[in-house]
Amino acid sequence: MLSTSEIGIDLGTANTLVYSKNKGIALNEPSVVAIDTETKNVLAVGKEAKEMIGKTPGKIVAIRPLKDGVIADFDITTEMLKHIMKKASKIAGFAIRKPNVVVCTPSGSTSVERRAIHDAVRNAGAKKVHIIEEPVAAAIGAGLPVDEPVANVVVDIGGGTTEVAIISFGGVVACHSIRVGGDRLDEDIVQYVRKEYNVLIGERTAEKIKMEIGYALIDHKEMEMEVRGRDLVTGLPKTITLRSTEIRDAMRESLGHVLEAIRATLEDCPAELSGDIVDRGVILSGGGALLNGMQEWLGKEIVVPVHLAPNPLESVAIGTGQALKFIHKLQPAVR
Repeated sequence: MLSTSEIGIDLGTANTLVYSKNKGIALNEPSVVAIDTETKNVLAVGKEAKEMIGKTPGKIVAIRPLKDGVIADFDITTEMLKHIMKKASKIAGFAIRKPNVVVCTPSGSTSVERRAIHDAVRNAGAKKVHIIEEPVAAAIGAGLPVDEPVANVVVDIGGGTTEVAIISFGGVVACHSIRVGGDRLDEDIVQYVRKEYNVLIGERTAEKIKMEIGYALIDHKEMEMEVRGRDLVTGLPKTITLRSTEIRDAMRESLGHVLEAIRATLEDCPAELSGDIVDRGVILSGGGALLNGMQEWLGKEIVVPVHLAPNPLESVAIGTGQALKFIHKLQPAVR
């Protein structure tokens, strides 16, 4: 008889991570599924499917079933979770009969969206499903004392959403969730290149530009990068050179929304906890935290110390896994 395993899943818009107690992060795959539109068969999940984005024949489509941190396509999300849980059980070296799963949702998600995530994980083969809010998971993963009565401020900049939350005593005291994240920054870059250069680039190219020469709104030594795309006038391939200052300006508006969300959350903070924030500062997690100059820029704007989580990309997944230890102490997220 197999004992029930416990795993944590960070079901993200850009990546899905699985955490197991004995292995740590057992799996980190892009949240992409490739499907044959005629037979409705799933052809690939994760890395292989991401490689196919924008490069497939007509009958094969690469879909991202999560949008803005919540499920956009229920059936495909369930299929993706089945594949991912199967893969994770092989890697982690345990046979998952029916695991207990902790999965996180954006703090701004509705009860319907939470129920959809709960049901998708159940349908993928979980025994029990606990749902916790993403900022709480990020705080646990970053090693903050979430169950103590002190203010922990977490800014989690993911692919689809940015979550800003003040956590104290295992629950969210104040939070703002906006549907602006890494994907929006990629979209800003695509639109900018299209408008300024009449060149169309794909989302994977935009992501590469953001990671290599994308900067938060700070002064920096200018960098350049050659980019290939399709000329919208002639229809032919074209190479252009982009500068880091242009990319920074292209992302200005979206980064401004992130800053507004942080300010709004800090304004909602109870007076008693404000002192803690001045001492302890703000923790940045999520892939967006790795944007060049992000820490420096936010520190300057909100005049509070800004720290980077030890593993920004993995802190939510680590937190979901570790939350199993004190799930009974956390405020329930399913309403």
